[in-house]
Amino acid sequence: MFNRPLFRFVPDNTRFAFMRARFYGLAGSFILSALSVGLFFYPGLRLGLDFKGGITIEARTPGPADFNTLRAAFAQARVPTAGLQRFGAPDDLLIRLDTEATPAANQAMQHRVEQVLQQAQPGSRVLRQDVVGASVSDELLRNGILALVISLGMIFAYIWFRFEWQFAVGAVVTLLLDVTKTMGFLVLTRIEFDSVMVAAILTIIGYSTNDKVVVYDRVRENLRRYKTMPLRQLIDLSINETLNRTLGTSSTVFLASVPLALFGGPSLSGFAMAMLFGIAIGTVSSIMIAAPILLLLGENRLRREVSAAPGKSLAGHPS
Repeated sequence: MFNRPLFRFVPDNTRFAFMRARFYGLAGSFILSALSVGLFFYPGLRLGLDFKGGITIEARTPGPADFNTLRAAFAQARVPTAGLQRFGAPDDLLIRLDTEATPAANQAMQHRVEQVLQQAQPGSRVLRQDVVGASVSDELLRNGILALVISLGMIFAYIWFRFEWQFAVGAVVTLLLDVTKTMGFLVLTRIEFDSVMVAAILTIIGYSTNDKVVVYDRVRENLRRYKTMPLRQLIDLSINETLNRTLGTSSTVFLASVPLALFGGPSLSGFAMAMLFGIAIGTVSSIMIAAPILLLLGENRLRREVSAAPGKSLAGHPS
């Protein structure tokens, strides 16, 4: 009945000249990433229990937790709390302690926390305690960094094999810029960086890679279709042809993450906030960063390499 979708983000056959603003996009991206790297060193990420070690205690109060009273009680007792927050129901409490000690000392710390809870809100009790030592946290941090490096390396190898090296360099450089900006966002918002956040960054890398491959795939296809078209014009054409798909996919993932950010609670809201930022950055970078890098690297090389490699044809993606 309908020949085309009822809703499109932009009209068909747009002719936006994205590459005219390529130098502004690249300069702005590198400046933001440089500032993000600076923020990474100072004031630095707010590391979670997974990466700095400590104790997490789940407790339950007889009524809704009175955080002002509890904070004052822990401060008076000189218990090194890293944070108090609601965990589920109003009477469920999550206590984070910046400390590391022997198992006996950890048991003593739990007993001390119970005493403070009883003094602040009589009838409170500890439900569970988790301890992460420094050696475990260091190993988790190393494994998280290794996971990021391996993922970028595999993406580089895949895109080089599937396309040409100019595409691979453009994708990986853009992904690195996306990741650094996301880290800067985490520093500014003081979202806790833990193993869940590593999963969020890996998810952002996967989404952003898919977004860039869609654009690159159309560029690769158009290189064969338009033998004499200048690369700058061809890249603009390819971006315009995939623009509705790019915006549609980004909006779907973005809207799916909004409820998690609003109602996901402490365990999921940080993950969702990082996802929302990463989706927005990844979408913009596919157009204003990855494509300009490809233009800079391939303006005098890509057509010769494409004509010399007839076996690397790609299936087209619908716009």
